[in-house]
Amino acid sequence: MTTDDDALLDDPAEDLFEDAPCGYLTTRPDGTILRVNRTFEAWTGLSRERLLAGTRLQDLLSPGARIYHETHYAPLLQMQGSVREIAVEIVRADGSRLPALLNSVLQRDADGRPRAVRTTVFDATDRRRYEQELLDARRREQEIAQELQRSLLSGALPESPSLELDVAYRPSVSGLEVGGDWYDAFWLDEGETVGLVVGDVVGRGIAAAAAMGQLRSAVRALASTGLPPGPLLDALDGYARRHGVGQAATLVVARLHLATGELGWTCAGHPPPLLVVPGEEPRYVWDGRSVPLDAVALPGPRPEGSLVLAPGSTVVLYTDGLIERRREPLTDGMDRLLGASAQRRERPVAELAASLVHALHDPEHPDDVCVLAACLATR
Repeated sequence: MTTDDDALLDDPAEDLFEDAPCGYLTTRPDGTILRVNRTFEAWTGLSRERLLAGTRLQDLLSPGARIYHETHYAPLLQMQGSVREIAVEIVRADGSRLPALLNSVLQRDADGRPRAVRTTVFDATDRRRYEQELLDARRREQEIAQELQRSLLSGALPESPSLELDVAYRPSVSGLEVGGDWYDAFWLDEGETVGLVVGDVVGRGIAAAAAMGQLRSAVRALASTGLPPGPLLDALDGYARRHGVGQAATLVVARLHLATGELGWTCAGHPPPLLVVPGEEPRYVWDGRSVPLDAVALPGPRPEGSLVLAPGSTVVLYTDGLIERRREPLTDGMDRLLGASAQRRERPVAELAASLVHALHDPEHPDDVCVLAACLATR
């Protein structure tokens, strides 16, 4: 007695070839089709008689795929003896295109000369649709993240006869996912004390933009309670830990009193503020340093740095994209920033931030850059 399984196993090999779930082709080495199965006929809408009347495989391809066949597929097949998952478009009888993947094996005769090419053709329509859906979803995510970042960086800056502010932001590569760099400047006491912040959240895309927005809002809220920079970052550590946001973010928070020139700041794993004082060489201020946000448990409160700015002095806050370069020490980038600042210290502050970003731009180092310059106006 034969079972249904036995009957299935007895299917003629010819039926397995003709109705296989993929197209089968046998061609000469020059691509001329010698044999084809019904599946390929059905997919293309081309009759067997037409396909076997001197038609070459490359004749069925779209123009771009035909060029790829000539420049990559055929040479690789000759060199390697096989090619796998070559993506092409096959032009159907009605002019529509079938996304397909080709797998080919070159057969040689006893003397090693090319004899025939066996090719399987897989319908990649669903795969192409899936890839397009992924691309569309990623594009939507990029647009959301970019819009969120633009909304966070587009607020009006404080205005006062005693203060000049300049900001610059340059994304790593136009059109790619946004990063987590941000700047902020806001009144702590209207017309008297201003808060200055530059930060960098780990990651890219919506997650980074959302974390940036949460930290930016949290810094403003904590600053509004009157906390100086050190205690403010201590409180921000607790916020980050409780809400699982912004871990290992770096930022510098500063507080500038316009009447006295008193500047207080603290740096959480962030590059040091740059000070440009009239008649002096630009210099970094290294006080008030501690680890990035919510990185490790600290043994005590975060330290602060403080000094009194002379009228006409400028403090520059920036993210590491301005100074970091691959394959060189960070000190080289910091020295470049000092030199560029020295060359521009006589320029109006309104031009300083963008000018520094332009001067230190390195196309081989695609990182976001954010710069905030605050100048205490001369009295």
